[in-house]
This record gives sequence, C-alpha cells and structure tokens, in this order.
Amino acid sequence: MTQPVETKKWHLILLAAVILAAVGFKIYGSLWTKHTVRLGGEEFRVLVADTQSHRVTGWSKRKDMGAYGGMLFVFPERRQHTMVMRSMLFPLDIIWIDGRTIVDMAPNVLPEPGKSEAELTPYFARLPSTLVLELPAGFIKAHSLKIGDQIEILF
Repeated sequence: MTQPVETKKWHLILLAAVILAAVGFKIYGSLWTKHTVRLGGEEFRVLVADTQSHRVTGWSKRKDMGAYGGMLFVFPERRQHTMVMRSMLFPLDIIWIDGRTIVDMAPNVLPEPGKSEAELTPYFARLPSTLVLELPAGFIKAHSLKIGDQIEILF
C-alpha cells in the first residue's frame, strides 16, 4: 500500500528541517565569541574560548593571531588550569586571572613542534583561576605587567 503524496512531502519537509537544524548547530558551535579586554593601558579584541572544543583547539595550527590581540579561555570552574602549546606555530605570553586579578604569568612560552601530546610541557598557575589570557609573546614585558594587576573584560 502506498502513502498519500501529502504524507511523503511532510516526511521530506521534516527530514530537511532536522538536517538544517543539525548543520546550523554545527556552524554555530564553530563560531568564536569575541570580547574586548582592557589591560596594560591597552584595549583590544580577543577571541573567547568558552567551549571545551575551543579550549582544546586554542591557537593550534594558526600562523598568527590575525586581527585579534589574544584569546581568553573561560573555564566553568575555579582551579589551577593547565595550558600546553598544542600544535602551536608562534610563542605566547600566558596570564592566569581569578575574577579580575592576575594571579600568575608565563612570559614567552615557545612552541614545541613535533612533540606528542604526552611530551608537551604543562604550564599551570600557582593559584586557582577562572580565566586564562593568551597574548603575543612580549606583551607582559612591554606593558610591565605583574601579579595583582587588574584586567577589565568588556562584554
């Protein structure tokens, strides 16, 4: 027994809607949030790594930061977050932030080409944090940043 043409059309429309929704969610998940940060007397745009996928990817395999002044990693919990230079092609300054206060820094962290995940050097703060900011290498020194300095994130 064959189905009426209206029923077949309804099934096709529903299938198309489900596929479009899935593709839309995938595209939305790949987009990066952007915010403005004020630090060291400068204001600049940063990419925001606020999903697990974005936090793992970070700057991996990019040749530079492009139009952005850094990347802000937002973590769901306050703890001593570890950063690695996974598939990195350029050096970074790493700053750990708790609330609005810098709690630790790692200046001029170099890429580690050819190292496996297990061989990568772990960088972690001495104190718990909720945010990690990756900046171009040399930013910490050029702006005389120190532990205890304040950062402002403009949403």
